[in-house]
Amino acid sequence: MTPEQFYSIFKKYRQICTDSRVAIPGSLFFALHGERFNGNRFAGAALDKGCRLAVVDDPLVVRDERYLLVENTLAFLQDLAAWHRRQLTVPVLAITGTNGKTTTKGLIRSVLGQQFRVTATKGNLNNHIGVPLTWLQADEETEILVIEMGANHPGEISNLCRIADPTHGLVTNIGRAHFEGFGSFEGVKAAKKELYDYCMARQGVIFQNGDDQLLRELTGNYSVITYGTRESCRIRGDAKENGRLLEIDIIKIPDHMPGPSLKSLTTHLSGGYNLYNVLAAIAVGIHFGVPYNQVAKGISSFEPERMRSEWIQTAENMILMDAYNANPTSMHLALNHFASLDLTGKVIILGDMFELGKESLAEHKRIIDEIGKLGFNEVYLAGENFMKLIGGTFQVFRDTASLKAYLDAHRLSGKNILIKGSRGMGLEILLDYL
Repeated sequence: MTPEQFYSIFKKYRQICTDSRVAIPGSLFFALHGERFNGNRFAGAALDKGCRLAVVDDPLVVRDERYLLVENTLAFLQDLAAWHRRQLTVPVLAITGTNGKTTTKGLIRSVLGQQFRVTATKGNLNNHIGVPLTWLQADEETEILVIEMGANHPGEISNLCRIADPTHGLVTNIGRAHFEGFGSFEGVKAAKKELYDYCMARQGVIFQNGDDQLLRELTGNYSVITYGTRESCRIRGDAKENGRLLEIDIIKIPDHMPGPSLKSLTTHLSGGYNLYNVLAAIAVGIHFGVPYNQVAKGISSFEPERMRSEWIQTAENMILMDAYNANPTSMHLALNHFASLDLTGKVIILGDMFELGKESLAEHKRIIDEIGKLGFNEVYLAGENFMKLIGGTFQVFRDTASLKAYLDAHRLSGKNILIKGSRGMGLEILLDYL
């Protein structure tokens, strides 16, 4: 059976399940597999819990007509999503970039959601599995789809574009990350450019940070919708900190809609680097005709996702929790932002950055040097890379568990603390000891 032939079954049973532990009765189970799991082994359990059909690619697990044997379950899922996409003639905005993808997606969803029925990527389900699953959640009531695309190898964005077929594209930025998969910064650039190439080949709309020379170079003379602080940007604004949170002064926007114009915006975000994420959402909202007052409502009502520049007040300290992920670019931005805040008792807790390949030690050394230049005195570092580089300057721990034990015995109080590191470090466990 081809994905096109299977489509009638999908239309009847719209729920997709990939985890037998949370199987929903009446759903379709797809037996995906990777290095550490094989969904084929759990197809029977999914059916026992009420799934209508199990799509598998191992003939040894097939027991009866409730099993659909295909050559590759992931490819079948992706092709089904691609076919479903082509049945819905709606705008599709694809977002990629090194940093800010999830926050920008959330802001855009909040803005567009004031006027449209929006289907968007949940959390950070932005890979070769998450993108097709997001598309398969869209239905005939969806008016705009917002897809986040992540990648750590060449060609991934191109494949995700094949599935999602975006009509609009936005690259937040291109930074130093995923060298392990891309090989170099040039490899990162080429990967992010895959979204631009797809959109330009189809005469799609591109939203672009007009302050970013690298992004401008990648689109050349192609007409784009720009946002930023430069005079030439179509959407122009400036950032200012209001205590710990970010406010935006709007300097220039297209004046073509009725009602009061945008002058300033309040946000629940922290860090001037979020200016571009907010301006991107404004640019997208205005392009799709969202009234200015609804744009403002969408921005001001947006709450950052857990552990993404999230301020947390504990019984003893104030925490800036930014530990969902980390790379050299986002680490640099977080440190400089924290250094700029008018706060006393600053403490830095950093964990290793992952997926940097042969550049890993050099990138961690740059972070250590930056900490010194910014004048932070109370610094705790965790991870093998930091351990290899640190002498007696800062306190360093081999892993998060070792740091947790130290903080349990040496409690901090009355501090303002930045916590940042790669997701695999699990730094969130430190909150109970701060």
